[in-house]
Amino acid sequence: MRDIINGFLRFQQDVFPSRKELFKSLATGQTPKALFISCSDSRMVPELVTQREPGDLFVIRNAGNIVPSFGPEPGGVSATVEYAVAQLKVSDIVICGHSDCGAMTAVATCACLDHMPAVRNWLHHTDAARMINESRHHETEKDRIDGMVRENVIAQLNNIRTHPSVAVALAQGRLGLHGWVYDIETGSILAHDTATNTFVPLALHPAASSDH
Repeated sequence: MRDIINGFLRFQQDVFPSRKELFKSLATGQTPKALFISCSDSRMVPELVTQREPGDLFVIRNAGNIVPSFGPEPGGVSATVEYAVAQLKVSDIVICGHSDCGAMTAVATCACLDHMPAVRNWLHHTDAARMINESRHHETEKDRIDGMVRENVIAQLNNIRTHPSVAVALAQGRLGLHGWVYDIETGSILAHDTATNTFVPLALHPAASSDH
């Protein structure tokens, strides 16, 4: 806690004064352009990876960057998605997985999670991705885990389409969906290409040269 408190004090003393006008403009409202859904993993920081300012991203973080299909769920993901799309009118949603994901590793390796029942139940939202991944041949365990990370991003993109607010925005052509996988070691991002159902370097993805 001492390091965290000292960090805030440095922010208050050194950073905030130079960004005072930005924070003043944010004090009474927000207009983020994108909803960014990522894992809670401490190594994945959406604002750092995308070099966005405060106020630019509306962020959901949870174990495994999961979006349950629409329906009653106590975790607040559905409500946050709905608020971002229906109220804040974000123009894009990014679902971003990452390398060496603990949640996806547990799913891919069938790790026993009896000692963490809440985690075990939460990860059932990856069942479709798990079954697809298990149906494929993998040369190594790392390949199996990497495949699970990618399949989970695709599955969560499918899940988020079941949310009424998202379905309406997609039908109106005012929302783009994006699936990414961030590599912690190299700092690179692969993006899902819906035309080929593959992941390609972000710089080569069609979205890199379009409005979305």
